[in-house]
Amino acid sequence: MRKQFISLADTGRFSQLICDYLSEKKSLKEFYGVYPTLENAQIQINLKKDTYSKKTREILVKTINDQYRKIIPTKEVEKNLKLLANENTFTVTTGHQLCLMTGPIYFLYKIISTINLCRELKSKYPKLNFVPIYWMASEDHDFDEINNFKFQEKKFKWKSKSAGAVGEMNLENLQETLNLFETKLGNNSEAKLIKQLLEKSYRKSANLSEATFKLVDQLFSDYGLIILEPNQKDLKSIFSTIIKDELNRESSFKNVSEQINLIKKKYDKKYTPQVNPRKTNLFYLTAEGRYRITRNNNSFSLIGNDQSFTKEVFLKILDDHPERFSPNVILRPLYQEMILPNLFYIGGAGELSYWFQLKRNFDYHKIPFPSLLLRNSALIYSGKLRKKIEKLNLSISDLFLKRDELVDKKIHQISSIDLDLKFLKVQLNKQFNHLRSLMLQTDKSFEGAVNAQLKKQTRGIDYLEKRLLKAQKKKLSDHVQRLSILHNHLFPDDSLQERISNFTVFYLEMGENMIPSLIKCLDPLNPNFTLIEY
Repeated sequence: MRKQFISLADTGRFSQLICDYLSEKKSLKEFYGVYPTLENAQIQINLKKDTYSKKTREILVKTINDQYRKIIPTKEVEKNLKLLANENTFTVTTGHQLCLMTGPIYFLYKIISTINLCRELKSKYPKLNFVPIYWMASEDHDFDEINNFKFQEKKFKWKSKSAGAVGEMNLENLQETLNLFETKLGNNSEAKLIKQLLEKSYRKSANLSEATFKLVDQLFSDYGLIILEPNQKDLKSIFSTIIKDELNRESSFKNVSEQINLIKKKYDKKYTPQVNPRKTNLFYLTAEGRYRITRNNNSFSLIGNDQSFTKEVFLKILDDHPERFSPNVILRPLYQEMILPNLFYIGGAGELSYWFQLKRNFDYHKIPFPSLLLRNSALIYSGKLRKKIEKLNLSISDLFLKRDELVDKKIHQISSIDLDLKFLKVQLNKQFNHLRSLMLQTDKSFEGAVNAQLKKQTRGIDYLEKRLLKAQKKKLSDHVQRLSILHNHLFPDDSLQERISNFTVFYLEMGENMIPSLIKCLDPLNPNFTLIEY
């Protein structure tokens, strides 16, 4: 496989915030703590050693081992399960929603970044152990975000209704969608492997959480990935002190709001928060649904539910049933870092953007803030497509242009006539210089007439320039079509491939070699965008 790189800034597809983070801009420093490097990992190790309790580790290990009783773990997973019990073992974590068939392929890049970083840390610190963790967002309730995936040009959608935490959803009415998907796969050896993945996960699981667990385990168990289902009573009991503080003091709202204001003051006054904190950043889980908790003086109520509780009753429920309380996006990171011996969190650009809002809340609860690492980003294409790229004389930066911009640029380059009419505007300005000289010698009303006419004629040239380009596109329609088809292969829906295409698209081409190849190609500490030819 061949690799090429382009900086994220040069792609034009990433926010200024993320580009500034990667360049370690000083004005962002206080909002994230320790920048992710192998050398800085020692700082995180020391922080975690001083704060992570033996009791928490024991509860974590027991809970994860209980979860793995429903499958037969590989030797690599068994090894890491045992290592987690040791005080010199730390974790690297990524989290993700329970997207159908893993959703877009960047989900795989997150896990691969996590696995590969553990390998690099082990090489740097051989006396310590590092275990990759996938945190399942099983308590999420936004079903519309996870109920579909795109395979080639078709979107497959799970038609169902969700009442509560998506992890608890029954899979009975998913089977028809899976049947339709299998008919599109064909019957070659790679298609049969994908069908086996489905058979061992979605076909034989009680709910979405179990199915996702089994699917991800099949894909990554050979690399020792540990999957964590966090919606567990014993784990929530560890977190109950923070839940109680949230109910009593609404501290997260204050802390996160203050940090947002600081970001605006010290980094960018136009900064728009990725997420906005609520007064109470918790949900309440019942068999009927996941309901947002609101506080009314000394009582609590559930949005979308008639239930309400006195403060005394609600805190008693927390003591007896902590599993009923579910953190939202503001509190979930605290929950994760409280129960794991974690050093790094690996996420996408959007995730890191909201993590930058959270450090003040971590400091308030005296929980070490993890080192934030941007996941790998990649574009995968075949050797056949590479030849088409070369034939069309496209550079790497050309590929990342929006489709219309790319077509316009290439038509300008290959056109036999000059499509740039700026010279006419220059001539027009020269012609109006005489009129400008007359403006100074007569009434001001003449100035308005001159400016209006100049503006009108300039707009006329702009219009003609657009029509000329349109006419030339029509003349060179074959070239336009080839450009558009190629770009759509690489950037479906004019978006990054990794945010649209499901991994099965490439699994059909590459088979079981796909994940091992990506493991070799993706370097978690390389901040550049990776182009991979297979």
